[in-house]
Amino acid sequence: MEMMFETERRDLAHTVRKMFDRQDTNVAGGNMSVKVFDEDKHPYILITPTFMSETYYAELHPAQILVVDTITGKKIDGVGDLTREINMHEQAYAAHPGIRCVYHSHARASMFWATIGKDMPNVTEATRELGRIRCLPYAPACSMELAKTVHDALTTMGDKAMENVFLLNSHGILITATELHIATRILETLEWNAQIAYQQAIFIKLGLLDDYQSCGQNYREACASVPPIAVPETPVEAVKVPFPSNPIRPASEMQVGEI
Repeated sequence: MEMMFETERRDLAHTVRKMFDRQDTNVAGGNMSVKVFDEDKHPYILITPTFMSETYYAELHPAQILVVDTITGKKIDGVGDLTREINMHEQAYAAHPGIRCVYHSHARASMFWATIGKDMPNVTEATRELGRIRCLPYAPACSMELAKTVHDALTTMGDKAMENVFLLNSHGILITATELHIATRILETLEWNAQIAYQQAIFIKLGLLDDYQSCGQNYREACASVPPIAVPETPVEAVKVPFPSNPIRPASEMQVGEI
């Protein structure tokens, strides 16, 4: 007998392991989730359990990927306990119905920019599609204050929230995406960008550059053309639910089943 959303849970467990092995998070934590739907279009969150990194070093069995009912907030399947950061995931999904993956990590190079509380200069061609790499104001880890900060920042972005990255001041990185493997691609390109921006900062301090450079010019200038975010040909999903085609309405105007 198959588990609920077995294919998607296997894919998430495999991806978490790969990301940990590639040092895209550390044993201090990090968590990943995807939003899926059953045959009746009922939404669920598949999420890694608490102590994913500290205890299991991201070596998770698919059964350890928890299934949470989006409407009730209750765990209905999976071995383990909910992470204390479930509220941040829930608030991110509530901000825009097109968000289908939330990825929080402690990636090493990006953490430098997060800990100084500064926006990360966006200098590589592969990250320019993301636009501004913004650092959110500090809020304690696992708090509703942090969850609300994330939610409020995403709701101001409209459809851009569907592929976005925030730096969480002194806490880490938060990526929202339309698909799990897009989220991992965003993080890995972000890590390259973080390291290159740091190296450019040294050259600026030494007087070898006037400012950060990107696409052959100052990074603040728009590029003539920006490659789109890579999308897998056959993403793993339970039941296909269309993304919104119109500008997003405020969450206060939505029905419960829409978020």
